[in-house]
Amino acid sequence: MSEELNLGIEEVKATAAKKPATKKAATATAPKKPASKKAVKAEAQDALAQLSKEEIVKAYGKNEKDTGSAAVQIALLTQRINHLTNHLKEHKQDKHSRRGLMQMVGQRKGLMTYMEKTDVAAYRELKEKLGLR
Repeated sequence: MSEELNLGIEEVKATAAKKPATKKAATATAPKKPASKKAVKAEAQDALAQLSKEEIVKAYGKNEKDTGSAAVQIALLTQRINHLTNHLKEHKQDKHSRRGLMQMVGQRKGLMTYMEKTDVAAYRELKEKLGLR
């Protein structure tokens, strides 16, 4: 009985994937305009927020254990800054967290300055990837 039900669900999914259910669904698959800078930044921040620390280290580091390089530290700080920024939008009176946020922003700025001086190409690539200005 359950096998028949699973087969029925798979058939429904297959037919739904073949043809759009509505006119809106047909137009939704059309290619979209290039995203604005704000949209790209928001997308980069959302993607970064979903990653764990290990995934960020793998993505931005030279190897799996490279947690000390400037690029990895900047990416980790950016994730923490984005998370704390969302927290402060809801909790406007949280002055202690706001101070911590300002310290993290300053630390990231220092690392970004160091990276800009040492490796400009990597700095620009990282800035683009993280959606920073």
